[in-house]
Amino acid sequence: MAIMISREPTIERLATAQQLLLTPFGLDESHLSKALAEITAHRVDDADLYFQYTRSEGWSLEEGIVKTGSFSIDQGVGVRAVSGEKTAFAYSDDISEASLLDAARTVRSISSAGRTGRVKTAARKIASSRSLYQGIDPISTLDSTAKVKLLEKVEKLARSRDPRVAQVMAGLASEYDVVLVARADGTLAADVRPLVRLSVTVIAEQNGRREIGSGGGGGRFGLAYFTDEQIAEYVDHAVKAALTNLDARPAPAGEMTVVLGSGWPGILLHEAIGHGLEGDFNRKGSSAFSGRIGQRVAAKGVTVLDDGTIADRRGSLNVDDEGNASQRNVLIEDGILKGYIQDALNARLMKVKPTGNGRRESYAHVPMPRMTNTYMLGGDKQPEEIVASIKKGLYATNFGGGQVDITSGKFVFSASEAYWVENGKIQYPVKGATIVGNGPDALTRVTMIGNDMALDSGVGTCGKEGQSVPVGVGQPTLRIDGLTVGGTA
Repeated sequence: MAIMISREPTIERLATAQQLLLTPFGLDESHLSKALAEITAHRVDDADLYFQYTRSEGWSLEEGIVKTGSFSIDQGVGVRAVSGEKTAFAYSDDISEASLLDAARTVRSISSAGRTGRVKTAARKIASSRSLYQGIDPISTLDSTAKVKLLEKVEKLARSRDPRVAQVMAGLASEYDVVLVARADGTLAADVRPLVRLSVTVIAEQNGRREIGSGGGGGRFGLAYFTDEQIAEYVDHAVKAALTNLDARPAPAGEMTVVLGSGWPGILLHEAIGHGLEGDFNRKGSSAFSGRIGQRVAAKGVTVLDDGTIADRRGSLNVDDEGNASQRNVLIEDGILKGYIQDALNARLMKVKPTGNGRRESYAHVPMPRMTNTYMLGGDKQPEEIVASIKKGLYATNFGGGQVDITSGKFVFSASEAYWVENGKIQYPVKGATIVGNGPDALTRVTMIGNDMALDSGVGTCGKEGQSVPVGVGQPTLRIDGLTVGGTA
């Protein structure tokens, strides 16, 4: 009889990472120590090696047929040295002792002249990490035939919902990402990150007018998550949005009360507040929130968190891309600013601890402070009561994109699903509404907070300085007074 020996998850992930990223290339931990010793032969404040192996697959359906299927494997190593505020970085898609040492010598040049003197490389220590998701390869959780059938099911279902559905597009993406981090202080960390996403876009047509609606979701698990019930939920969401927009009238413009729905509208919070709380902007003094810790920055009742520790979530991480365990960070508590989101470099320069938010798109990018799952906690009001409180205003339940100017805090958002409300009653759907405001100012105008806090369905991607990472957002239904709505009316 065979006996299975199960290992502690942190050790298990480390073994997986070594099998994929070191062993095939004739490398072991002694080679990593050698490369780090090469960098620290000159005085540097910090140094790390980041190995990554990513296998990804995508399928997409259009016009009733699965038209494309793609598969890719990418692997490489990023080598970084940090001295003061300066970072030297080199990367290679060739994992070998020669390219590792070559990159180490390249980045070593950052240290200031005359600051030689070998820094003793610290003893090995395995970083503490979390176990928030299974270390599975989601690509192999369904065979190709089943993946094609899943997309065909989405299409069939969407068309069966309403004769006005003219076009359906669907996409299924899976990724298996394995990372290994070795730091100058002897820390060794690894993560095995599955990620899946199903997206549905529907175009509805009536009397020559065409409108679009979308739905979808995912997270850090296998493809079995997409049950018939889950698929139906995404499809219904997309179809409802498209059909609602067929009846939409031009949005009124001006200053008004705006009620934001729960869940995905938290993207407004992510852009308007979250980016402004990232350590790099605050260290440089370029954020509207710089130097304001301990001050009131929002209305009472507003508590905002960045939490990388929620099981199976798209934005969650067992360890960040610098080997620090993810954390549940309270950024704003009852309206008072409590802290910023930090990576190792900005934390060191601001003399605070890292918060587990050092993230990078890949081995070819440097880490920086980034959000994970950013959300506002719920209050005590019923969502219906909040909508009923609007005399004249906008109820926005879904958003397309948005952007923010970190320094001024100004943001612009386009609502993809919104309704005009008068005397507490929803009158009709509107289209073309853009919400314009100032993040820190908008937070002080929150007057009602719903008891329906929800996280998004698992679709968020955040861009910063050309790097994209998966994130999550969430919030309860919120009433914000005196926001500017740019309309089409």
